[in-house]
Amino acid sequence: MKKCVVLFMSMIIGWQAYSQDQEKKSTIAVALPNVDNIEISQEIIAKLIQIELIKLDIYKVYDEFDIQEGIDSDERFTNDCYGKNCLIDLGKAVDVDYIVSTSLLGFGGKTVISIKIIDIASGEIVKNDVKEFIDDINKVQRMLQVLIRQMHDIEMHPEVVARIVHDDQPIIKKNVGRINNSGPRVGYSLLTGRLKDYAERPVNQGGMDIYPGVSMIGYQVEKQYIGTEHFSALGELMFTLSGLEQGVAIPSITLMNGLRFGKAGWEFAFGPGIGIKRMSKGFFDKRGLYGEQGRYWTQSEFRDSPFGQEDPETGESIDPAYDITKNADQRGGYFALNTRWVMAIGRTFKAGGLNIPVNLFYSSMRKSGMIGMSVGFNVVND
Repeated sequence: MKKCVVLFMSMIIGWQAYSQDQEKKSTIAVALPNVDNIEISQEIIAKLIQIELIKLDIYKVYDEFDIQEGIDSDERFTNDCYGKNCLIDLGKAVDVDYIVSTSLLGFGGKTVISIKIIDIASGEIVKNDVKEFIDDINKVQRMLQVLIRQMHDIEMHPEVVARIVHDDQPIIKKNVGRINNSGPRVGYSLLTGRLKDYAERPVNQGGMDIYPGVSMIGYQVEKQYIGTEHFSALGELMFTLSGLEQGVAIPSITLMNGLRFGKAGWEFAFGPGIGIKRMSKGFFDKRGLYGEQGRYWTQSEFRDSPFGQEDPETGESIDPAYDITKNADQRGGYFALNTRWVMAIGRTFKAGGLNIPVNLFYSSMRKSGMIGMSVGFNVVND
């Protein structure tokens, strides 16, 4: 019982302390802002400013319901009340210590926001600031947050500010205008040329004996090294495994330079890819001289066959009628690097808190290639 009484008394004391603290805070109200050439209503902007002021925990913020009676008392307050004298009268009518006046202008590919806070008692502007931001309607609340906090000498992370502040000069800095698409990748590609032939070649001839179209799963890591509001240059590293659905695993690493443009996130990327393949020396019997036409013979297979036995007259091994070359062979006795050149074009779509990059790509190799599409996802971190 004593514990319950103590707990109850503590709650009462805590509530009284909170109430006294609230009473000590200055009251503030937000007048309807002047919005020009931006597709956001005055009411929404005013509400966003109220939210950011509440987050400061400095003022007792009046909302639109608290001040409605005062606004209705004079028709001036509902019809372009932007001047200092009208704002002071509005502050007196709604009985607050401070009134907030805001102006937003969309012009020249940027958003200009001006905020001033007027002391009703003295009639003086106690805080006043204006800043140019990027032209992005989805970032307006963050813009208001930055401006209001800076007016109250509250520091924000420089990277957060840099992403939305407009700069007329070309800039070369990291993380500005950044869309980070590091994350998983899945896709599908069709094989062409020699690679297609290798995929369809029977296993007993060193091929993969699969359909010449393979799935792809992997992970991409990217790092921005140049960033402006509407352009980013990126280094991209992708690790992939292809063909798992057909019982094979084709690993590869691709290093690309990416160029990303505009708000829509269009991107062009290019760079080298490297894989590993097993090799053997041999030839393709294109004319069917030694049996099945098109069959792949390794050099050792031919020598062990009746066609490659020693000439009884000279005692020397008979050479095939074709040149011996190096070829991809699942049974091969040595490994070699498989190099290629990759080009991709795509766009990053946004869905809530996700970036969804979609890309078409072509991987060019000697007398062969791969053409396909990949899709990924990445959680947005603002």
